[in-house]
Amino acid sequence: RPAAPSVCVYIGALGARVICDNIPGLVNKQRQLCQKHPDLMQSISDGAKEWIKECQHQFRQQRWNCIESYSANGFISLLFILLNLLLSLLSFFQEAAFVYAISSAGVVYAITRACSQGELKICSCDSHKRGLGSDNNGEFEWGGCSDNINFGIKFAKAFVDAREKMVKDARALMNLHNNRCGRMRFMKLKCKCHGVSGSCSLRTCWLAMSDFRLTGDYLHKKYNNAIEVTMNQDGTGFMVADKDFKGSTKNELVYVESSPDYCIKDPKTGTLGTDGRECNKFSRGLDGCEVMCCGRGYDTMPVKRVTSCDCKFKWCCSVECKVCEDVVDVHICKPSMRPEQKLSRRPGQISARLTQ
Repeated sequence: RPAAPSVCVYIGALGARVICDNIPGLVNKQRQLCQKHPDLMQSISDGAKEWIKECQHQFRQQRWNCIESYSANGFISLLFILLNLLLSLLSFFQEAAFVYAISSAGVVYAITRACSQGELKICSCDSHKRGLGSDNNGEFEWGGCSDNINFGIKFAKAFVDAREKMVKDARALMNLHNNRCGRMRFMKLKCKCHGVSGSCSLRTCWLAMSDFRLTGDYLHKKYNNAIEVTMNQDGTGFMVADKDFKGSTKNELVYVESSPDYCIKDPKTGTLGTDGRECNKFSRGLDGCEVMCCGRGYDTMPVKRVTSCDCKFKWCCSVECKVCEDVVDVHICKPSMRPEQKLSRRPGQISARLTQ
């Protein structure tokens, strides 16, 4: 299967203005940024892939499991998914808080990576750190070229926040706040040792982005502890709904409205429902059949699974495994009852059928 064409192919054939004017959902500020920096649109597309994949992973064992997989071709389709998913979650739910934060983080991550890899004309890696530094292990010398996350944050803020800055209402304030939380810096210090026999008498260090999975884990924890807020009277900020709350919301995800149960498919809330979802018969958590299936029950079916087994290291240098097949029981949530089915199941009709 051929690879999806890149943004460079699209723009080379049609021109930046034509492409940017025909991307659905962009506001004027975003179109201007697209036309000025068309090569950055590929990074935004890569960011969309990154955060959608991570969102699916983080919520794989919950009723709301982010967004179904898309087999989109090219950057236009993926950007369309990103923008319209955000638009489809115009609600004030807790899940929307996570989506805005992780999508903003995905754009930062992808642009920063592209800068460091020399894929963009407008930026490169960050070579400003020089001289001596220190950490818990002692002194080190700044060297190499650190990831240029400052540029990634700056552009992501300008592009992602542009839509929300057009209006001043509770939804926009909530989204801007959660966007900022998603852009918090996730950098780690990487070092290389120098010295006789690896004594590490001298270290050369640089800053690099952490794995995006760590960002997803962090934001999922923030989601679990998200704070319900209400808009203040003058419309300039939030008040915490819980009057007994004494902490700060500055670095916390916020939401305005309690989430639905996500049991039934509803495009308005971005949920696919739990019909046909796999559940854990032995768990009492969110992935357990009782919770996942919303009390509808589940079906158990045998499924053949193929795995690698009896793996052995072969000199040199490979690992050889056998292919093993086993049959396991898989538990699947029963489908929800359609409205017409509920109406047809009146007590009188049921008893009449039983007595025939």
